[in-house]
Amino acid sequence: MHTLSTSEHDCLARIDPAPMLDQVLAWSAINTGTRNLDGLARQADVLAEAFAALPGDVELEEAAPVEAVAADGRAVAIAHGRNLVLRVRPQANRRYLLTGHMDTVFPIDHPFQTTRWLDAETLNGPGVADMKGGIAVILAALLAFEQSPAATGVGYDVLLNADEETGSLSSAPLIARLAAGKAAALTYEPSARPDGTLAGARAGSGNYSVIITGRSAHAGRNPEEGRNAIVAAADLVLRLKGLENAGITVNPARIEGGSANNVVPDHAIVRFNIRPRAVEAADAFAAALPILIAAIETAHGVSIHVHGGISRPPKPLTPEAEGLFGLVRDCGAALGQTIAWQSTGGVCDGNNIAACGVPVVDTMGVRGGAIHSTDEFLIVPSLAERARLSALVLHRLSGGE
Repeated sequence: MHTLSTSEHDCLARIDPAPMLDQVLAWSAINTGTRNLDGLARQADVLAEAFAALPGDVELEEAAPVEAVAADGRAVAIAHGRNLVLRVRPQANRRYLLTGHMDTVFPIDHPFQTTRWLDAETLNGPGVADMKGGIAVILAALLAFEQSPAATGVGYDVLLNADEETGSLSSAPLIARLAAGKAAALTYEPSARPDGTLAGARAGSGNYSVIITGRSAHAGRNPEEGRNAIVAAADLVLRLKGLENAGITVNPARIEGGSANNVVPDHAIVRFNIRPRAVEAADAFAAALPILIAAIETAHGVSIHVHGGISRPPKPLTPEAEGLFGLVRDCGAALGQTIAWQSTGGVCDGNNIAACGVPVVDTMGVRGGAIHSTDEFLIVPSLAERARLSALVLHRLSGGE
């Protein structure tokens, strides 16, 4: 249906862009770098108050425990901020999931902390697109949807997590729990391109830290008695890169370790990322990695421990997902918006949701660009534009006329 019904007109007329912009300006003024727990706590409280305007219960849920590998090879606990969850009509037979994140990539000491207008319609600032703007879209869309008669027969959960920018490791169990049994999901990452193009199929992502333990020795007197962890690390990097093919990219990102020039180093860490485009590629890498590790141990006389793995499974465009994309496209057409989608190597919480068997469109947020940089921008008219799109999608998903 490419035209709007009377009830749809009434629903969409309730979306007011002015408070949405005010929210983005206020929220982006709060630094919410993933490691800034104080800033995230302040943001969570502000968002809890804003989302209390919707029916249902707002809770701030604690993060699950997460460990990371320190430079010396020790596993250390990493603290994360609490996650906001809103549950509306939890007993409804048909329910949806809407997700976003309150964290950004800009830490408390980063110079990029304020907003500025680039022109009358373009706002530059930390997180304005990724994704304080997306959170404003969620709230406005749901407030409008709640005025639709169709809303009373369905329910939904909203999740705003605090660690998406670092892989959602501490919120992954919560995402899986909330996704279970949902009819569909919408995630509010910014559009894949400034023209509003959505992200379709996504590659997966895995992060690894490989701890290599060798044996130290004097580099001049008895180097043959040493087992050089740095050399083993270099060999490992080259062999890892050799596993790359059309179905998977491998990015060795860092080698840590070593000591004085006259000491054979006995410790190194290799950190790398993989991006499998399909589950089969991820499985093939998982099978090849232990064989490669064993070969390095034998060749260099070192011992190796692997920490990490796939945190975002590949997200194929399933028939169910294509159906949801089709609905979004049709709703866009009814609003005069041209909606297309494209595959991407980027990842987000949509990967986690799709892995639970739930169809998801994960770039329902604002139009903008240059995210993760000091040039990040929001195309301000897209706040209302995307809120109208989401409200209409929810209305039609729920059988509204």
